[in-house]
Amino acid sequence: MAAPLAYALIATDLDGTLLRGDDTVSDRSRRALAAVSGAGGRHLVVTGRPAPRVRPLFDDLGYDGLAVCGQGAQLYDAGAHRMVWSVTLDRELAEAALGKVEAEVGQVFAAVDQDGVDGLTLIEPGYEMPHPTLPAMRVPERDVLWEAPISKVLLRHPTLADDELAAVARGVVGSLATVTMSGPGTVELQPCGVTKATGLALAAERLGLTAADTVAFGDMPNDIPMFLWAAHGVAMANAHEELKAVADALTLSNEDDGIAVVLERMMAGGVAPAPRREPLIPPSA
Repeated sequence: MAAPLAYALIATDLDGTLLRGDDTVSDRSRRALAAVSGAGGRHLVVTGRPAPRVRPLFDDLGYDGLAVCGQGAQLYDAGAHRMVWSVTLDRELAEAALGKVEAEVGQVFAAVDQDGVDGLTLIEPGYEMPHPTLPAMRVPERDVLWEAPISKVLLRHPTLADDELAAVARGVVGSLATVTMSGPGTVELQPCGVTKATGLALAAERLGLTAADTVAFGDMPNDIPMFLWAAHGVAMANAHEELKAVADALTLSNEDDGIAVVLERMMAGGVAPAPRREPLIPPSA
């Protein structure tokens, strides 16, 4: 009889984690996730992308379960193509937060993800999408960004590095919004108190699972809350240093099947529940 899985819930970020640079999932990763599913485990995507931006990926993967999208602001049922739960960012608060940031650093360029399963990504003049494969609609002026409910605001500065912009935003936004950084060129404002951890906790509860059942994989600071919530957090070799600092373990990069390496070891009984903050030891490939 096969040994029970060390972790029944496999929570994975997408960009820089499960996805390779060309937005594909390797055959090895697909096989590893299928093996976990065959053993009774559950795979849960936890991503900063809004629900409409993940549907093509899910179709390719054959993924039809729950997904935490929009940095935790959306719980999406991929199979039924419906939003189970969502929270929006108050647009007046978003405007106020954006004004506070600009008062400190000068002009920034903004985009928004609209709420809903068919919501659009709108970008104002001057904003350049950091991920060129994601569709977006350019609008003529900033005021158009606030015409429909939104789940988050994305910010870019013409000269400041992402870490600098995120630090300034955290210092001035206060309780108007939660500030996070989810990838190169991607500093975001989302509803206050909403993180990947809040969305993951809600999804896990619906699946009848808990933090103790969960191993999480990620690569950026927006994954820190879910690492702190989950029993075990595994950072990719390409991860941001802030995430590595709170991770329980380090694996290979997203280009080198880092998730598959850990899951294969777990299926073989080589990954056991461990105390928080164990040393970062890359698993052997």
